[in-house]
Amino acid sequence: MRISSRSGLPSLLLYLGIGIVMGQDGIFDVKFDNAELTQVIGYAALVVILAEGGLGTKWKEIKPALPAAVMLSLVGVAVSVGVTAAGAHYLVGLDWRQSLIIGAVVSSTDAAAVFSVLRKVPLPARVTGVLEAESGFNDAPVVILVVAFSTRGPVDSWYVLVGEIALELAIGAAVGIAVGWLGSFGLRHVALPASGLYPIAVMAIAVSAYAAGALAHGSGFLAVYLAAMILGNAKLPHWPATRGFADGLGWLAQIGMFVLLGLLVTPHDLYDDFWPAVIVGLVLTVVARPLEVFISLAPFRLPWQEKALMSWAGLRGAVPIILATIPMVAGVEGSTRIFNIVFVLVIVYTLIQGPTLPWLAKALKIADDPAEAADLGIESAPLERLRGHLLSVAIPGRSKMHGVEVAELRLPAGAAVTLVVRDGKSFVPAPSTVLRRGDELLVVTTDPVRDAAEERLRAVGEGGKLAGWLGTGGKGGDDLSGPHAAHEAAREAAHALKAVKKLGKSGGPKAHH
Repeated sequence: MRISSRSGLPSLLLYLGIGIVMGQDGIFDVKFDNAELTQVIGYAALVVILAEGGLGTKWKEIKPALPAAVMLSLVGVAVSVGVTAAGAHYLVGLDWRQSLIIGAVVSSTDAAAVFSVLRKVPLPARVTGVLEAESGFNDAPVVILVVAFSTRGPVDSWYVLVGEIALELAIGAAVGIAVGWLGSFGLRHVALPASGLYPIAVMAIAVSAYAAGALAHGSGFLAVYLAAMILGNAKLPHWPATRGFADGLGWLAQIGMFVLLGLLVTPHDLYDDFWPAVIVGLVLTVVARPLEVFISLAPFRLPWQEKALMSWAGLRGAVPIILATIPMVAGVEGSTRIFNIVFVLVIVYTLIQGPTLPWLAKALKIADDPAEAADLGIESAPLERLRGHLLSVAIPGRSKMHGVEVAELRLPAGAAVTLVVRDGKSFVPAPSTVLRRGDELLVVTTDPVRDAAEERLRAVGEGGKLAGWLGTGGKGGDDLSGPHAAHEAAREAAHALKAVKKLGKSGGPKAHH
């Protein structure tokens, strides 16, 4: 992980390398050629990875980017498949069936690969939202296309295939939304006997969405992603522990999947397919991906710099390599060559795109302001017998809650800050206690005001003590559009005047900073 972080390369290459070293032509010379087992394990790992990705997706960031991501996942995939397949057919000499399979396989992007490279470059939420949502959505139509091309041969009726894709996506979306909503409702209203059961329950619900979607002849991958996204935005109890558990499972799934894929490949067979892979990758990276982005995002008013970055940020991870096992299991002629081309393509272009992505983001000058307020980490533990909740609030380094007095939080009636942990020591705060970066707060709320208290805390974290007055407040007495608007505005003005007086009393030049 340290090597990956310093080199700017996605860690998947390290684990693929471990598998190659262990496998044929490697140090241990392990003989493994079971493509069917690899596909089954890869599918299982992909379900876990999609669930982890959905749980970490913030609705407020992905909502504005949703239309653009859907266009990239549907129209964009069609453009990418067509252009890449044409390049593979006319430049490499593959037949149309093999070309279409390769075009479909490499049309899936990998958010884990993208963000492992961009983790040190803060991007606008619009860009990260589009890339993250695209990677979660485009797996579903790509899988359908690869299976269709691998099992049917040449597709005569394109409108039939398009209809099937639309139906499977609709069923998968419906199942995922239903399972996610029911699961979040149950976890919020039923107290489990141990806090350690919540992470297991969340992952079990997400995996159940995949099973339900597949049984309903829909897209299980889309179902698991949507269900996990709903669960991840439902303010569930013990959320940080659940998020950490899912993140650990996601890493375990990726490591196991990458090592297994490295075992499956035979290095000496890659030599003959190296240059065909480079040519196909060049068509994909330089022609297909930019066309995909600019055509799909034409209806949206996005700066060309953001479109250029998204064009270069179409990193391919383990998903294309897993999908390349589908034609092998189906017995497609030349399937081993397809797998080798995809394998080489992923490695070569990750080596090229990975280290250059942060440089491109800085060169295009679209990196976000690093001083932007960071979101609060809030964990909720239900107190069933007391009909209340205990919120654990961590104040990050860039939060605008720094410098705010406890009384200035103005939590709704029924909520109170009961304890502050600072520098490893805990104390009961007074109304005038000033909160600092790195503090951890324990906030007790009654059940009816739990959501309002959390929204108020997040509003102050984003907008400071004058959050409601500046129009960034949430519930809990800060909505200035209701019948009590005049009263609330007066109260906010009083708080503003109080803040100004405090600055004035401090005197000297420092009062103006």
